[in-house]
Amino acid sequence: MNGGLVWNLDPVFLRLGPVQIRYYGLVFVATLLLGFWVWRRQMLRGGYAAVVADRFLIWGTIATLAGARLGHCFFYEPQRFMADPVSILFFWQGGLASHGALIGLILALFLFARRNRLPVLEVIDRFAMSAAVGSAGIRLGNFLNSEIVGRATNVPWAVRFIYYDHGAVARHPSQLYEFFLGVLVLLVLYLADRWGGTRAAASWSDDGVVPDGLLRRAIRSRVLQGVSNAEVFHSYDGADSVNPPVLGRGWIAGVGCPPLGCFAWWQAQCCTSL
Repeated sequence: MNGGLVWNLDPVFLRLGPVQIRYYGLVFVATLLLGFWVWRRQMLRGGYAAVVADRFLIWGTIATLAGARLGHCFFYEPQRFMADPVSILFFWQGGLASHGALIGLILALFLFARRNRLPVLEVIDRFAMSAAVGSAGIRLGNFLNSEIVGRATNVPWAVRFIYYDHGAVARHPSQLYEFFLGVLVLLVLYLADRWGGTRAAASWSDDGVVPDGLLRRAIRSRVLQGVSNAEVFHSYDGADSVNPPVLGRGWIAGVGCPPLGCFAWWQAQCCTSL
């Protein structure tokens, strides 16, 4: 085994008889809690009551789990799960898709805003930093779990994943590419938020001396980042890492994000009805 850094961390953090606690699970829970904390803070800064922000914890958790599971089942393995629908419920056996979680969260945010009579776009905007936290956290979990590995490469920072293919192939650490990209987006959103200052709900607009709409535009950029350049480094869908397909299903699933981001950006500049 020549070349490449060796990654041989056991994905299982703790074994309690038949029960396994994985690093991925710990990161997943930590990401949910941190994302909610950031969301709550943003809502409070916007002038909303804590009780309103706290209501979204259950909404967001269910949307994330259900969306991620259904996204994996129907996009990656539809035939298997249509033949055995009950297995869809066994999410602890593995199989979560971030694209599905994104769809679930957008739907949950929309319904939550409508139910609580809040401006839909502002609610989504105030979730921007949490979305970046989720993007970074899940990819870190993927790396610790030795999954969603990159394509074969001979770059100096290539990684050999012992728990994926016994380290047979040196690969791009594509999970870390997307982790750092998520951190970068989070930093940009944070700086945009600091620049814009504390905004009450009534002052959420794009006119005025202080660029109050900057965070809104930043979240549109975050949606555009949904199909990140790091996707092209993935070894898609278990394909041969030496001769992988040009575009995998993960990339295809996110191809609609740039048009969606452009539409949302345009809507934020032209409309204020939502």
